[in-house]
Amino acid sequence: MTALATAGFGLLAAGAWNTAIGDALKTFLPHGTGVIYEIFYAIIVTLIAIVVINALGRLADKTDSLIK
Repeated sequence: MTALATAGFGLLAAGAWNTAIGDALKTFLPHGTGVIYEIFYAIIVTLIAIVVINALGRLADKTDSLIK
């Protein structure tokens, strides 16, 4: 049940970040940029995902070393 609740809140947070990043890019990029907007958006989301995944991996490594 905990994993289900965590996944649900993670999905909700991802949707909120999706909207926030999209709106921020619309503010800074001129209208009609189309593909450029999508590429910047994909790069930003990818960089955020890399940072979060690395942080979670380091946390998991620390947790494993504490358990041993």
